[in-house]
Amino acid sequence: MPDDRPREAPGLDVLGPAPLLVASDVDGTLVDDDERISLRTHVALNAVQASGGHFVLATGRPPRAVDPIAAQLDFAPLAVCANGAVLYDTGTSQVVSASLMSPELLDRVAELVRRHLPGAGFAAERVARGEHDSATPRFAASTGYQHAWLEPDTVTAADAEVLAHPAVKLLVRQPGLTSDEMSARILPHLDGVADVTYATNNGLIEFHVPGVTKATGIRAAMEHLGLAADVRTAAFGDMPNDSEMLRWAGVGVAMANAHPAALDAANLVTATNLDDGVARVLERWF
Repeated sequence: MPDDRPREAPGLDVLGPAPLLVASDVDGTLVDDDERISLRTHVALNAVQASGGHFVLATGRPPRAVDPIAAQLDFAPLAVCANGAVLYDTGTSQVVSASLMSPELLDRVAELVRRHLPGAGFAAERVARGEHDSATPRFAASTGYQHAWLEPDTVTAADAEVLAHPAVKLLVRQPGLTSDEMSARILPHLDGVADVTYATNNGLIEFHVPGVTKATGIRAAMEHLGLAADVRTAAFGDMPNDSEMLRWAGVGVAMANAHPAALDAANLVTATNLDDGVARVLERWF
């Protein structure tokens, strides 16, 4: 069970030197239940920037859902979106790069889902080069898809239409099962066709191009920023879609409210997102 007791951040003898790049997940990590960045965390993030460091958002959210988070900051960070599939510049509202699932790949994954998760619904997250270009519907869902959260701009269509256009991720929803259970049922049958992860345990899993993770997205962000591959990094997260990022970072920090997969991947554990866990660590460095 997640440990939600307040805890102090480790000292510098454990944390080591300050990182040049800090990456943080959003939901369950950086923001509270109202999707707000606390004043304490806001101050800590400003201190990273003031020191000459770089802060990057790393989230399962698409670009359009990152803008309200970036708007709370005093600077415009790069954002690794869609679990690593999209690099997005929040300052210019431009998609820098995207790893797209082809319609053929979407079809292959959908067939595996139908076989091993019968009755599940599909949705596809899409992006365009300019995130506020309205030509491409951003979220297309099948008539059998039950939303895990509010998606006001959803286009509802038959499965064939949902799967007919390139997407940065395929979402599969099956109420009645946990995401843990869904992943366990499908994972043995993927055989490298696609990667699967999840950011909630509420019966929702997400598929990507093989090899795409938040860690690969952060490496792309570092290249875009002109940072050497060996600079010191730190990452914060709470769910299985953060695991690769937490393992990859020089210092991987899980929240006390984290899923066991994230706790296993991290070097250290801080307080919960509701108790300024990210700020408690950053204050030791900056």
